[in-house]
Amino acid sequence: MNMDELKIGDEAPKGLGLLPRLMEDVREIYLEDDRPWVVGYSGGKDSTTALQLIWASLIALPPERRTKPIYVISSDTLVETPVVSRYIDQTLEKITVAAAEQCMPIVAHKVVPEVDKSFWVNMIGRGYPAPSRRFRWCTERLKIEPANDFIKSRVAEFGEVVMVLGVRSQESATRAQVMSLHRIPGSRLSRHSSLLNAFVYAPIAAFSTDDVWTYLLQNPSPWGNDNRDLVAMYRNASSGECPLVVDTSTPSCGNSRFGCWVCTVVERDKAMEAMIDSGEEWLTPLLDFRDKLSATQDPARKRDFRDFRRRTGHISFIKDTDRVMPGPYKLEFCREILRQLLETQVQVAREAPIGEAPLLIQEEELHEIRRLWRTERGDWADSVPRIVRETLGKDLDWIAEDSVAFTSDDGELLDSICAENDVPTELVMKLLDIERASHGLKRRHAVHTRIEDAFRLDWRDLDVIVDERRRDLGIDDEMPDVAEAELGFDADEEVGQ
Repeated sequence: MNMDELKIGDEAPKGLGLLPRLMEDVREIYLEDDRPWVVGYSGGKDSTTALQLIWASLIALPPERRTKPIYVISSDTLVETPVVSRYIDQTLEKITVAAAEQCMPIVAHKVVPEVDKSFWVNMIGRGYPAPSRRFRWCTERLKIEPANDFIKSRVAEFGEVVMVLGVRSQESATRAQVMSLHRIPGSRLSRHSSLLNAFVYAPIAAFSTDDVWTYLLQNPSPWGNDNRDLVAMYRNASSGECPLVVDTSTPSCGNSRFGCWVCTVVERDKAMEAMIDSGEEWLTPLLDFRDKLSATQDPARKRDFRDFRRRTGHISFIKDTDRVMPGPYKLEFCREILRQLLETQVQVAREAPIGEAPLLIQEEELHEIRRLWRTERGDWADSVPRIVRETLGKDLDWIAEDSVAFTSDDGELLDSICAENDVPTELVMKLLDIERASHGLKRRHAVHTRIEDAFRLDWRDLDVIVDERRRDLGIDDEMPDVAEAELGFDADEEVGQ
């Protein structure tokens, strides 16, 4: 049975025959202690079922016994698929209103990554490459850390918490194994795999997919949603949901699931393609932009987009070879990404239905990208304000810099002087930036250390460094250009090192 075949009034699958007992379990677990609950809500079928089941179970209690707080948290990566993001925002508002009207101790929260850990700050600001299966740097920063920070804050406040998750054993053998591994003997709770004093309750662990859809279609949403809209969204995307991720064992996105519109973990974003085919044509610019990012993962083209130095300034080689491991995106390519992103935002705003145009990048992220480029990447041209002005036609409230800040004219002059004296421009820029950062400080004891560190970096041309490496390895002929996977090493793993 699939969701297209389900109709309201269908006989419940066998697993739902135990529903009355399960609802009684929910009430018993809720009442047995003072530990608050934190319910993970992603807007998909499983988390919706779990939350709806909790709500329906506890509403049967007298209001005076429904006193223990229940926090409903949804993780917003700031790059969610706009259709799903809008659905979740509207749902959280309805949950807040309905909880107040029904005297339910439920509070909805949306957690977001800190600005310096956001997707665009890491990719455009620091130059992190588009995520891949072997280097999925985004999940922990965008999903795990924000959710865990909220849970830790509740632990600090209450001592212990119970995480209520819409996970099911049937999802995967790995998930079933993890759930079994952390189960507490004699209890219906499990220990959280990584957070101290956090416990996990999975009320729909034994549900099948058919159980989930049948429950949703046979039981109205207590906060006023129409669950048939959820069915339609799944049908349009031909997809699964992107779960609230609170540890590395939780299945992340990247398998044709609802999730981030920029996700390059999969070869094709089938969910986005299906939405566009079903009538959401205004999402096409987002898909095109995502495909451009995905193209940068082609091993044959990495050198076009990526620096040969790591973010530390050092150069690393794939073990036992003369092949340089690619570093972060080049600053000039990051400028191109930012420009294309803002142009995409303008195009989407023009084509999206009224009131549905998403903000693809936050102003706070633009400020942080500018800071990183100016302080860490030698962007003397101060490119961010210019790119914003040329694409959006406006200026933001940019922070005024001090009088010792360098300009693009300074950079051009320095480049010509360094060329005449055969000195790396990047080295002199680094030294000047160190001095500028220390300008006005009474104690400058760290300046000499930073200068020494700058000189330890490798500022030579790439050809010189590779020739030296080949002599050290005793390589006479150039190695054939084989795929990184064949070398047994992921060249992206240490991009942030």
